[in-house]
Amino acid sequence: MKEDFLIYLWSQRLFSPNMITQQNEDITIIKPGERNFDSGPDFFNARIKLGDKTWAGNVEIHVNSSDWDKHGHTDDKAYDNIILHVVYKDDKPINRNNGEIIPCLQLKNNFDKTIINTYNGFLSARTWIACENEISKVGHFDLHNWLDKLTIERLEKRSEIILDELETNKFDLQETFYHKLAKGFGFNTNSTAFELMAANTPLSILSKHRDNLLQIEAILFGQAGFLDQDYSDDYPNQLKREYLFLSHKYNLKPIDRKLWKFMRLRPSNFPTIRISQFASFIQKSDGFLTRIFETDNLQTVISLFKTYSSEYWEHHYRFDKISKKKSKKVLGIASIDLLIINTIVPFMFTYGQINNMPILKKCSIEWLEKTKAENSLITRNFSKNNIRASNAFQSQALIQLYKEYCTNRRCLECRIGHKLMNKKE
Repeated sequence: MKEDFLIYLWSQRLFSPNMITQQNEDITIIKPGERNFDSGPDFFNARIKLGDKTWAGNVEIHVNSSDWDKHGHTDDKAYDNIILHVVYKDDKPINRNNGEIIPCLQLKNNFDKTIINTYNGFLSARTWIACENEISKVGHFDLHNWLDKLTIERLEKRSEIILDELETNKFDLQETFYHKLAKGFGFNTNSTAFELMAANTPLSILSKHRDNLLQIEAILFGQAGFLDQDYSDDYPNQLKREYLFLSHKYNLKPIDRKLWKFMRLRPSNFPTIRISQFASFIQKSDGFLTRIFETDNLQTVISLFKTYSSEYWEHHYRFDKISKKKSKKVLGIASIDLLIINTIVPFMFTYGQINNMPILKKCSIEWLEKTKAENSLITRNFSKNNIRASNAFQSQALIQLYKEYCTNRRCLECRIGHKLMNKKE
């Protein structure tokens, strides 16, 4: 028996309705209270009725009542106002400091054993997710109601990260957005390297050279560490000459080029191509944030992201290595969708939150609903279990479900787990 399971039983009131305390008093649970995730009692502001008297206060939960002493609550004043001690097994009466016995409710043999059997089955499951063999039994309404909440939860979590970065950047919206966008251009495999490159390269410097794409590329490729060697082609040598001058002028220091990954990437996703596309975006991105916040048209934003790599990359994927000629490599719609999902929408949601602009938060959610669902291992595995995302709003929910609940076996906090453990509902 685990304390987390008892907390679940208590919060959901999944025990016999007609119970008495260990002190032989009838008990009615009016309100189980608010879960406390910090130090102190497990639940605040509970309301119960003992006999004919109503009590309001805090509730503490243990596997055994003797755990009260083991956890050091005896001399802790934070536990003086406990109105009920909820335990699996009452093996010892617990007294307040004034000698009064704290009312105790024993849950052993007072709840449906199929609940814990199902939960233990989840914990021991070796399937992709604990409820893989059961999840398809959850009703459409319950599933999608939970998924809606998970998407908002994911947006709020991302918003917290952006707020932390804004504070680090002295609430410079443009600089913070630039950092997030750079990370987005790394598309997981090179996201860390892109983010470091941006952190080492202030947007204010790039902005001074918006009228010269070659200089923007020189700064970015140089800061990425790609201009630290000799080349045969004219183009990289031009970039190198420009970077030597500009890096000295602005005291720029490159990151280690070994951070960039090429293995197992399609050539069109090579960091060299992405950096060139990013440079193109930077050149035309003046006032980009304002344009985002002033439009509710997703297609307008998508058009702003249709950036091309420069001419050299028509017949190269790496410096000095010629390839079959192709037209300028445009940032594809699948990549733009990922930037919308992972950068634009969270930033817009955060901006709406800190500026009390619910219309922007609503717009960010609508854009997720209009964007194609992500095609990832997570969404494909859910699809095998008949849980299919029809748009990015739902695919984000599935990613949140898997990463935050399934992988951590948080079945007790998951609405799907709750439904499967309580099949009578």
